[in-house]
Amino acid sequence: MQNLKGDVLVHIEGEPRALEKFTLAIVQQAPSIAKPIIIDNKSVASQSPARFEIRDSDASSQAHIHTPTDYFTCPECLRELNDPDNRRYQYPFINCTQCGPRFTLIEKLPYDRVNTTMAVFPLCAACAREYNNPLDRRFHAEPIACAECGPRLQFIDHEQSIDDSHLALHKAVTALQTGQIIAVKGIGGYHLLCDAENDQAVINLRTRKPRPDKPLAVIFPSSGADELELIRQHANISDTEAALLREPSRPIVVVDSKDPTRLSRHIAPGLNQLGVFLPYSPLHHLLLQSFGRAVVATSANVSGEPVLTEQQQVQKRLSHITDACLHHNRPIARPADDSVLRIIAGHARPLRIGRGLAPVELTLATAINKPTLAVGGHMKNSVALAWGKRMVISPHIGDLDSPHSLKVFEQVIDDLQRLYEIKAEQIACDAHRGYASHRWARQTDLPLIPVFHHHAHAATLELEYPHDTPWLVFTWDGVGYGPDGSLWGGEALLGRPGNWQRVASFNPFRVPAGDHAARQPWRSAAALCWQTGLDYSAPQENELVKHAWEKDINSASTSAVGRLFDAAAALSRLLDEASFEGQGPMLVEANTTDLQRTEPLPITDSDNVLQADWSPLLSVLQDNKLTISQRCNHFHATLAATLVEQAVLSRQRYGTFQVGLSGGVFQNKRLTEHIIDLLEQKDFKVFMNRQIPCNDGGLCTGQIMEAIQGE
Repeated sequence: MQNLKGDVLVHIEGEPRALEKFTLAIVQQAPSIAKPIIIDNKSVASQSPARFEIRDSDASSQAHIHTPTDYFTCPECLRELNDPDNRRYQYPFINCTQCGPRFTLIEKLPYDRVNTTMAVFPLCAACAREYNNPLDRRFHAEPIACAECGPRLQFIDHEQSIDDSHLALHKAVTALQTGQIIAVKGIGGYHLLCDAENDQAVINLRTRKPRPDKPLAVIFPSSGADELELIRQHANISDTEAALLREPSRPIVVVDSKDPTRLSRHIAPGLNQLGVFLPYSPLHHLLLQSFGRAVVATSANVSGEPVLTEQQQVQKRLSHITDACLHHNRPIARPADDSVLRIIAGHARPLRIGRGLAPVELTLATAINKPTLAVGGHMKNSVALAWGKRMVISPHIGDLDSPHSLKVFEQVIDDLQRLYEIKAEQIACDAHRGYASHRWARQTDLPLIPVFHHHAHAATLELEYPHDTPWLVFTWDGVGYGPDGSLWGGEALLGRPGNWQRVASFNPFRVPAGDHAARQPWRSAAALCWQTGLDYSAPQENELVKHAWEKDINSASTSAVGRLFDAAAALSRLLDEASFEGQGPMLVEANTTDLQRTEPLPITDSDNVLQADWSPLLSVLQDNKLTISQRCNHFHATLAATLVEQAVLSRQRYGTFQVGLSGGVFQNKRLTEHIIDLLEQKDFKVFMNRQIPCNDGGLCTGQIMEAIQGE
């Protein structure tokens, strides 16, 4: 057996029936994390091998590279971790061929220890015996290590530095027990941890970060036969969600929280959902076993930036947040934040692709002629590299608003091309010239393919569900640059990648100082009221703002459903000022309790575009005789009915098509499930992304699809 650059060459000899049985077993009896595919199978001359042998990797072979993701700690290693008689008892970096980090420690391929960040840890005699023994499950486990030869922990606070791993771990647990905030280095970056049941600790974390309202994820100790006993005490989880939590990727899963619960009410203020996950590294297991209850685990970063991976960065940039740090000396080759998923309409939908899932590789139905880099959008950025019929999607990078974010953005772009030995010959980017990703692309010497924001959103469906039937894709989100120069976000696009026709939308409205609209929902509420001749008064509004709006100064026109959600939050008095993007829409969803069938908004034809009139929503949203839940129910139900009516009218005009839902608005579980139910009742086939985010994190894949058609 020999590692090639992405493939494995296996030479076997024996009777024909035995060879056939062996070939089937490779696929059918593969370990749980392995997904082997037999690329070629042919007869060769006998070499009369005397024994099983793994030959040195062939780094000169043709590259056909597949980079593995990071894996959770397998049950066998967990048993050893908790076995006092095992030499790796309580060793925080235990792993084998079936578990442990991969993507975050690979520096180049072939995947051999010398090509990983573990190269700086020479194997001790005991680990070397395991590594070289074909009968051992650590045979060629590249991250193999033990307490004698492998990485170690270090605890640092304002008073001391402790290099003994066992004592460092004990000090970290003590810090959590006393309400402190600690930064803990994991597989793809650092987490900020604190006691999830300690109100003051959570308040301190929010105040220092600062992160006043955005929900925090919670990691629970494994407990019970299926590891989920403790989670069930705090959240209502379905069988589908339970299975997702225990997937090898160990993602954060958004679930319904219970009320009351012992968890701090400051973890997800105003919301009835909770992001929960299980420990996936041995260090997490040891920490949580000793601590005995849930901890808040949020990315150690400056809000919106990529997660931090280096000790010096954490101690320099986050010293105002942390009381202590638990470091280790295994370098992280590249950041990988935790993946976040939500069950919507019975299927897992990624909200963020990261550790355990990335890099994602998808097969293109049509080969792309030139190796192409797609650099995504500005928010929730991720990038993709495509060549031939292959596409590789990076982990979530973050918002490109800071020098650090741009540095990581460039690192990921370089990493993808270097790891897969593919040099991009053209770049696809969002058509918005103000996006940092667009500006970066323009600075290169490569040919540029600008792609309109919502065309990219729509094209992602063709990637996951290729077929010959035209699409009608509803692309609902915050805002994105449209072909007419306005800010779209409530569109229905008919056609295929490379050939989209806008056939439905919402009446446009002008938002005062629209650049601030995502963080100031009152601006969207004011725009709707002023445009219909109604008065609107918010604490933040002043006469200067309204005067500028009346003169059409700094007032961008938009059709975005995301801005309608912001307006709904402000008009129903849920929120005037948001501390994070999407807070208003999340509160509107959280206050929705019961969706009933209702009438759609009025729809008129404007230059062959079916435009929905949002104005009837205003009276209900401002009706103080109705509860907030009743207003939110009506808002959701009316939008759903309107989408279905636009689909029905479009079918009457254009014939049959498949319906797609793409854009950040469809992260809303209540709205999306109601829409799908109503559409299916009208005999529509409905599709939504399962492998890539429907939000801006999936834009890079749609840009590739558009680039293919543009060749």
